Amino acid sequence: MSSPAALAPAEVGLRAMADIVATRPALVLTGAGMSTDSGIPDYRGPDGTRRVTPMQFGEFVGSGEARRRYWARSFVGWQRFTQAGPNAGHHAVTRLQSAGLVGAVITQNVDGLHQAAATREVTELHGALADVVCLTCGDRSRRIDLDRRMHDDNPGFVVDGEEIRPDGDVSLEEVDVARFVAPLCLACGSDTLKPDVVFFGESVPRERVDHCYDLTERAGALLVLGSSLAVMSGLRFVRRAAARRIPVLILTRHLARGEELATVRVSADLSESLETLCELLDT
Repeated sequence: MSSPAALAPAEVGLRAMADIVATRPALVLTGAGMSTDSGIPDYRGPDGTRRVTPMQFGEFVGSGEARRRYWARSFVGWQRFTQAGPNAGHHAVTRLQSAGLVGAVITQNVDGLHQAAATREVTELHGALADVVCLTCGDRSRRIDLDRRMHDDNPGFVVDGEEIRPDGDVSLEEVDVARFVAPLCLACGSDTLKPDVVFFGESVPRERVDHCYDLTERAGALLVLGSSLAVMSGLRFVRRAAARRIPVLILTRHLARGEELATVRVSADLSESLETLCELLDT
């Protein structure tokens, strides 16, 4: 593996990425920046600083009012979230995969857009908003069914929130939250329903982490797309790849950590750059 690279000009960096991917199929790791062109913003602003503070796991499990607040915001945000579709970057990943140039995909996103773009072998590191689990009895259900129930329990609950967040909710006024009827589990009647996603402060299931480590160690290269690597859940796979001398290719606007681990590092528009990468690889 070549020595760690400084930020490369986009054209030079993309050609270097293409040369590597052409000879050693890459594992893909994607973050929130992958979905910004679909209208789902990431957690960080143009300067890389965090724009929003998401719900913490301890807060969610510790307070019924916190759960009501989450579900009220998520109820509004879900209507917009489900309107988002795969963007050109998602489709480019599918093209690369279909050509055998990339293999499995690990995504930190919970939006299901890789699957909507027909990408295969997707591991959702942080779970999926489309699924719901009861923390009391373990019953599982679909978010689309829960959404219908919340509609029935909250007739006329139509409010304008701020822009949608990466985890699918919006910011609401407390007066609106207070009148929202939070959903109950149909199996046990508790108010501890939770989207089946990993909240901030919550751990990714060990078996899922081990699976991703295994994918990393078997990869010819690791292609990081749209992740700031600010949290350890994604950074650990970059560290594992670098430790195994597996080339690390990073294409993202804002990189919080991991710069020194990159073989090639490019900061450019994600969708456009991935389409260029496809062209360079004749896919």
